[in-house]
Amino acid sequence: MTEISQKDLEYWLEHVRIYANNGDVADYIPALANQQPEINAVAYYPIDGEVLYAGQSEYTFTIQSISKVITLALALVQHGESAVFNRVDKEPTSDPFYSIGTLEVEEPAKPSNPMINAGALAVTNMIRGRDSEEMVHEILKLVRMLANDESITYDEEVAKSEFETAFLNRSLAYFMKQNGIVTGSVEELLDVYTKQCAITMTVKQLARIGAVFANDGRDPETNNPLVPSHVARICKTFMVTCGMYNASGTFAINVGIPAKSGVSGAIVGVLRNKGGIAVFGPALDEKGNSVVGIHFLEKMAQEKHWSMF
Repeated sequence: MTEISQKDLEYWLEHVRIYANNGDVADYIPALANQQPEINAVAYYPIDGEVLYAGQSEYTFTIQSISKVITLALALVQHGESAVFNRVDKEPTSDPFYSIGTLEVEEPAKPSNPMINAGALAVTNMIRGRDSEEMVHEILKLVRMLANDESITYDEEVAKSEFETAFLNRSLAYFMKQNGIVTGSVEELLDVYTKQCAITMTVKQLARIGAVFANDGRDPETNNPLVPSHVARICKTFMVTCGMYNASGTFAINVGIPAKSGVSGAIVGVLRNKGGIAVFGPALDEKGNSVVGIHFLEKMAQEKHWSMF
């Protein structure tokens, strides 16, 4: 693998920013509808070296579905594989991330994987805490440790906006509650879930989280373990098979690295033993992935031959 340079990041970003015109911001979440499609940024956080970035790298965004990787890691640490996979399966799906269809035909009504909304809700439901405040605190504690930044929190306006319009996610949660996959208060679960999705950070902070997973769960600077290596491996596997929604197979062929996207326009990628990469561009394609982010990572993969396959 050849190294990445500052010039690489700037060159690739300059050549893909035009694709923002080919997508639309996620207007079904009112607080995200105001995002400017032309904003874009990228950061590369090597395991051993200086962080590189280009574009509007100080711009903060909500991580949305990228939080699913973090809550999965936390649930696995707190409860173990057997308990987690008793609630959610390990298989990719061709259905959209918001689909309720598989819950209706599977027996028991177990979500296909932790990267779709139903699966993520089932996983978030497992996070320890006496109430939603404690559960959010547990999630933020892990996020801050992975990003090495105690200032990271969630955007209250986005969380409120998502909570108030989460009709479909409420339906998924109630459907699973009927079948014993979800327990306790659905409103409390939605409170935690919308706040985890509304966690805000920059591409530099997100790339560092990618670097932890690239380093098999160890801190990229100190090499201290932050997440057990087997947990990091499980999370990365789900990123490959399910991380880009129902475009994960195409992404695996065209790019070939573990990655997770969010409907804010962020994507985090993992380059094993090399580092983490994060791209942001709020214009989305029909699958819910950043148009600029996808094109950027495809260009990187073509030029650097960094596919894990």
